[in-house]
Amino acid sequence: MRLTSDFWVSALTKRLFAEGGFATVLQKGAREAGTIYILLRNRLGEQALYGPAAQAVYDEARPNERRFALIVQNDEEAIEKRLERERRFDPDFWLLEIEVMNLDEAERYFEIATG
Repeated sequence: MRLTSDFWVSALTKRLFAEGGFATVLQKGAREAGTIYILLRNRLGEQALYGPAAQAVYDEARPNERRFALIVQNDEEAIEKRLERERRFDPDFWLLEIEVMNLDEAERYFEIATG
């Protein structure tokens, strides 16, 4: 059984706080099954936007796990355009911002799809 979006975002946020990190929900989406986007940002202003991975890259042994794929990195205008397009298509998405030391730390917090 897949965790609700609300529960997943809450659990990740609490985990980050417990580890001394910082995260904030920039946009709340549908509680049960809202799409989740994650914006990583470091103190140098670099940023990366992750969104749901395509269904084709999910592991058949763990079909209910959430996996993410990099959408755009270090292009603030492209990130804003992508989020605006998503708002027009489906305004019930979640946007979680995580402050990191290095953008390469994404896999520390959530699963990145390969393939």
